[in-house]
Amino acid sequence: MKVSREQMAENRRRILEVASRLFRDKGFDAVSVAEVMKAAGLTHGGFYGHFNSKDDLIAQTLAHVLAADTGGGRGLRAYVDDYLSPRHRDNCAGGCPTAGLAAAIRHQTPAARSAMTEGLRSQIDRIGKALPELDAADRRRAAIGSFAAMVGAVILARAIDDPAFSDEVLEQTRSWVDAGINQVSAS
Repeated sequence: MKVSREQMAENRRRILEVASRLFRDKGFDAVSVAEVMKAAGLTHGGFYGHFNSKDDLIAQTLAHVLAADTGGGRGLRAYVDDYLSPRHRDNCAGGCPTAGLAAAIRHQTPAARSAMTEGLRSQIDRIGKALPELDAADRRRAAIGSFAAMVGAVILARAIDDPAFSDEVLEQTRSWVDAGINQVSAS
């Protein structure tokens, strides 16, 4: 039975969405191709009609999810508040792909690392555009520093087995980023 182009595109989108959630939740190594295909409601045999290998799936999944991770178009403060929230911390599968996968990316293929690099560049640019009152060098420094602090805080908050300390890491990082935004806005 021949599958239409539209159905192929929908199947591919579904595989990428499912793989994204599984990779963010469990990590790259703990997820098999068979598991991705089963979760997508497709047969394992259909995988190679979309991807050359699991490495290809990883790289394309990263490109897909990082391109979709736009921050929702809200203001910078709302984005920071949402990002550094217990809800985001507790939603590994649906949370930021950078916070969920950055530490494991160094063990992946050049194509996967390239996808992460482009996603990170895009995110830094989005944050920088939310700081138009700064000159280009200060805007880039503030964007990189803020995003690095935010990602690091989520990674640390997820690693901690003490809920109060985990919340404190998020709260203090949010205060630190907000103080930086306020200082930039006042200049």
